[in-house]
Amino acid sequence: MAKLLARAGVGSRRDIERMIAEGRVSVEGTALTSPALNLASLDGVTVDGNPVAAASATRLYRFHKPTGCLTTARDPKGRATIYDLLPKDLPRLVTIGRLDMNTEGLLLLTNDGELKRAMELPANALIRRYRVRVFGSVNARALEALAEGVTIEGVRYGSINADIEHKSGAYAWLVITITEGKNREVRKVLEHLGLKVARLIRVSYGPFELEDLPVRGVEQIPDDAVSRLRSRLPGK
Repeated sequence: MAKLLARAGVGSRRDIERMIAEGRVSVEGTALTSPALNLASLDGVTVDGNPVAAASATRLYRFHKPTGCLTTARDPKGRATIYDLLPKDLPRLVTIGRLDMNTEGLLLLTNDGELKRAMELPANALIRRYRVRVFGSVNARALEALAEGVTIEGVRYGSINADIEHKSGAYAWLVITITEGKNREVRKVLEHLGLKVARLIRVSYGPFELEDLPVRGVEQIPDDAVSRLRSRLPGK
């Protein structure tokens, strides 16, 4: 069940398991209590009382997220989310990874929850690259040492590639490359080094680049590029 709903773009498997636990998923009017149900199709399946459409062809989009909005479907505090900014004629989409409110740049969205899961898995090691403007004294040796990983408050962060792109006075631009994408990883690691992040921009995720996509711009990624990516991901 979880796999079928993920493929239909309802959410990730983890999202769907949570929905089922909350009693939001039903089959022929009966709320499910477990995702361990094998179905041949989504006929008769509803989420929040709404019928779930059969899975359509996989679509992948790149979006230039601005600062000041959340990467979530809804916010209890009423703050703006990326879905307030996206064109209303797009299909139901889930995000691949997240960017916090004050981070900008490339955000990928898809209608395929299985593709989302595969691209987020640390084992698949898809590279995420960021440009970061920092304030403080940049220690080149400390940046180089991040290649061995670092433990901060009991959390282990794997190998991080950090290079100085440009320095000017008290500020510097860094290029940071990671493959795990843990919660606020780049900010936490740089703050651990005594640097204050003034601006954080994701410029690539896997083979896909932000390039010159304008802020708030949305663009569908060509099907052949998606097919090439899927062929490289285990289980896809």
